[in-house]
Amino acid sequence: MSTYEARLAALREQLRSDRLDGFVVPLTDEHMSEYVGSYAQRLAWLTGFKGSAGSAVVLPEEAAIFVDGRYTLQVRDQVSAEQWSYQSVPETSVADWLQQHAPEGGRIGYDPWLHTRDWVKKARAALADKGAELVAVGRNPIDAVWSGQPDPSPALLIVQPDDLAGQSSASKRQAIADWLKGEKADAAVLSALDSIAWTFNIRGEDVSHTPVALSFALVHDDGTADLFVAPEKIGDDVRQHLGNGVRLHDRSAFEASLAGLGGKTVVVDPERAVAAIFEALDQAGARILSRRDPSVLPKAIKNEAEVAGHMAAQARDGSAMVRFLHWLSVEAPKGGVDELTASDQLLAFRKACGDLRDLSFDTISGAGPNGAIVHYKASEETNRPLEMNSLYLIDSGGQYPDGTTDITRTVAIGTPTAEMRQRYTLVLKGHIAVSRARFPAGTRGAQLDTFARQYLWQAGLDYAHGTGHGVGSYLSVHEGPQRIAPAGSGQAGGDEPLRAGMILSNEPGYYKPGAYGIRIENLVLVVPVEIPGAEKDVLGFEPLTWVPMDRSLIDLTLLTAEERAWVDDYHARVLEIIGPRVDGEALDWLRSACAPL
Repeated sequence: MSTYEARLAALREQLRSDRLDGFVVPLTDEHMSEYVGSYAQRLAWLTGFKGSAGSAVVLPEEAAIFVDGRYTLQVRDQVSAEQWSYQSVPETSVADWLQQHAPEGGRIGYDPWLHTRDWVKKARAALADKGAELVAVGRNPIDAVWSGQPDPSPALLIVQPDDLAGQSSASKRQAIADWLKGEKADAAVLSALDSIAWTFNIRGEDVSHTPVALSFALVHDDGTADLFVAPEKIGDDVRQHLGNGVRLHDRSAFEASLAGLGGKTVVVDPERAVAAIFEALDQAGARILSRRDPSVLPKAIKNEAEVAGHMAAQARDGSAMVRFLHWLSVEAPKGGVDELTASDQLLAFRKACGDLRDLSFDTISGAGPNGAIVHYKASEETNRPLEMNSLYLIDSGGQYPDGTTDITRTVAIGTPTAEMRQRYTLVLKGHIAVSRARFPAGTRGAQLDTFARQYLWQAGLDYAHGTGHGVGSYLSVHEGPQRIAPAGSGQAGGDEPLRAGMILSNEPGYYKPGAYGIRIENLVLVVPVEIPGAEKDVLGFEPLTWVPMDRSLIDLTLLTAEERAWVDDYHARVLEIIGPRVDGEALDWLRSACAPL
């Protein structure tokens, strides 16, 4: 019996002992985080799936794993088809599947600290049609059978200085307090880790690649707050930074503290707060106002200090990428470079630039067919050499105290085929269309998504992921609420109006299973645009990422004069910004890479 088969069997035995006929396993934590600490990696422990989004359902005789289009190939590589059926989201939801597969009259368990209240309502309604019941568990049954489950991280909190944050924690809390008064509310629950980090100007090391600390918070209408975090994680510097306006409590005291809010009006975010928080407040007799976490929008709209810091981080990161791409141009044709040595070399160049705190996510280093796996992560088992006359895709980023970066470049090793050049150029045309877009204030990301896909669509091609996500300031590389994604795709945020100061990625792609992948990603800043005679306020995008595109992959016959001019202007700016940061052969390579088309 394999390790994962044995774990599935152990869970089923535990469910029998708990008098449950099934259990739902999401990939999240008590804060509805996208990336979670090792202690919360229950889906990976149970199934072997290493992606960053997914869920599973275990029943007595069958089990299913649910992933979106980014992980269609990856889930089949990592999760046994003998034990698990593969389900595609959003075509099939967990609730829909349970409605079809749950046993009549069955008891399906869920952990109320790992699901939203809306999810609970939908799953409960779906099961009711089957005469089955959704049951909240007091202890997660996976935790009961997970031998050696890691403890939550003990890392100390870190102060994010006001000069990098651009605003003090006290003024952020006062802004929330003023908003609460306008809502006639007494307090707001902050449970999203990046919201807490931003509001209190603190960072942490509790989640790999995301500088946040495991914590909960209550912000009150007088500007004071209660912060719930393990006391051993608080140093004197953090105590002094937080000041008298922030009362400190053990993280384990958070649930009990909600009982003290009876008779109060409390704002809770239905997207970011788990069902258990709503249930505790209901039991306490609090009046719940379902509103978006009041830190989400100001966190997304970067202030001048955050924008300046991000630009500095991007220039630093761009010089590391240029050194890497030069190195790759010399070493890859010799042979001996593989996915792991390439990503290790890029990390070394980033470290050499100084100030690197962490990567912003696991580097996607995909050679040949592995590049077609959208969220691929190289391992000793899957590691491929970079072969001649193939494509190599590298998607990576860094966490710096002044900014978070995320960039993808696709590189030809040797001579690309005509098909590779054609499809790369169609992706590039979509990337340019988004970059050059001008749109009235109030435009949603979903309205811009087709700008990126139009040329691929004309060739009968597409890609199964969003075109752009928000990015934080030394915070989460995937930050809401803004997003560029198809309407109705199930990818939250596409309906959020874009506002000046928001940062997004621009990353169309194309993936040919078993052959190669292509993605071109820059980060962009939403900025006001002056248009003579305009009758509305107009916005556009300003590039933040400065790294050349692979000229050998561009089919010039497919570009318009305006598109060629955009590439030449972009490369001129790359040379202007990154040129002074590199020297020697790397600078010579950069000059050649940025030469006019």
